[in-house]
Parts: sequence; C-alpha cells; structure tokens
Amino acid sequence: MPKTQQWTLTKENYHSNKADQEFFSVSQFKNFIECEAKTMAKLSGAYTEPYSNALLVGSYVHAAFESNEAFEKFLEENNGAIFKARGGKYSDFETADRMIETLKADPFAMFAMEGDKEEIYTAHLFGTDWKIKVDSIHHGRRTFSDLKTTQDLYKRHWSVKYDNWVSFVEAWDYVLQMALYRRVLQEVTGNTYTPYIVAVTKENPPNKAVLHFDATRFDFEYEYIEMKIERMLEVKSGKAKPIRCEKCDYCRMTKQLNDTIEIGELIWQ
Repeated sequence: MPKTQQWTLTKENYHSNKADQEFFSVSQFKNFIECEAKTMAKLSGAYTEPYSNALLVGSYVHAAFESNEAFEKFLEENNGAIFKARGGKYSDFETADRMIETLKADPFAMFAMEGDKEEIYTAHLFGTDWKIKVDSIHHGRRTFSDLKTTQDLYKRHWSVKYDNWVSFVEAWDYVLQMALYRRVLQEVTGNTYTPYIVAVTKENPPNKAVLHFDATRFDFEYEYIEMKIERMLEVKSGKAKPIRCEKCDYCRMTKQLNDTIEIGELIWQ
C-alpha cells in the first residue's frame, strides 16, 4: 500500500482534506488552473463544493464497474438521491443505467476495462508528491484504462490551453491525467503502461468508444505541468497569495466590489 513517511493512503481517506494537503493530484492541479483562491479555500476547509448531481451520476457509473459490492454500497449510501419516493430512479440515473448496459454488452469495452480496480499509487514528480487512483489496471498487459462519461463523443470545444478546437478528452484535461498516471506508474513499477479511455455518452441510445493516445501528446503535458507547478507549490505552501478568478462560484460568493471595470474587460478576463 502506498505510503508517505508518516501517513498511509487508503481508499477511505484518498479524497480527504488531509490527503489533498499532503499530495497533489490531477484534479487539484486542474483546480489551481481554474482558480487559486477557491482551491486554497477548499484545502483550508473554508469552502466546500456544493452538491453536484453530475458528479454523483459519474460516481454511480464508475461504481457499477468496480464491483458488485461497491455498487450496492453506493446505492445504499445515496439511496435518496437515486430513487424516487414513489419508486423508480430519477431520470439521470436511468440514463446512467443505459450507459452501463451499453458498455456491459460490448465485449471490447469490457476487455479494455479488465484488471485490478481503484488501485492507488504515489510518486514524487515535478518537485512534489502526487497521488493517483486508477480505474482499471492490467499488470499482465501493462495497460490501464479510465472510464469517462460525456455528452457527445464528437462535440468540439475551444481550448485556450491548446489554442485550437479540441475533443472532450483535451477539453477536460484527460490527456494530462493519462500522462501523469503513466509517469507515476513508470516511477513505481519501472515499466511503461499504455493508457486508454473507455468513453460512453449520455445520449439515447448511448454512444461509446475505446480511445488510445499517440504517445507524443504526453510530452506537451509534462512541459505544461513543469511550467505551472512552481507557482502552484508556492501558493499551496503559503509563500504566495492565491489569485482570484472572479468567475467561479467561490469568487462570486465572496466578491466585494471596490472599483469599476471597462466593458472590454468583460470578454478578455
């Protein structure tokens, strides 16, 4: 089981505030990119993310492929959010059931998700300790896969990061996630694992795909992490003051006006 010098990460404490304070993760990295102030407020315990039904639905789908026990536990813990008082499931979870059934009926998708589930790894990279939890990892084939839900496989998104139109995979920084997971696994095992994304859509009927990556894509992501991480570490350690984005829910909630802005700034912020 992965350990720091003083602390052990487990499935039970992986998402805890203490774990987030001691380790960087891909989600924390992305949070810092979006808003430093909100991320620091979350780390200090001063702010808690509001309930998100979309995140709950995503967790529901993931739990269905972890194990029967994990899925039953998830249903029990979230019964009120999933099931209507008069019977049946809320529409979002009926959609999720169609997504689950679509993947379970596809042998190639299930093959891509074979392996050990929800394994935790840690490594020291880019000047800090990182934690990852891998959806499915097959040590025999040296592959790992991550299950992603999306609205539409083929929808285009404009990306400031890439300065181009991109797929949902780049738009939500899943390339960065797979690159970082790959690097952590190299550090831990000494071997190079090949990542895949198993994607399923919320359409009716759902679409699906198993996605692979040209390995040259990862080079840019490693350079991007190196470019951003120094500033993040300074902010996280308290050496630098976090910058507010003035757009996220936390910034809107805590905003205090003290000046005017010229209208042109509304589209260039």
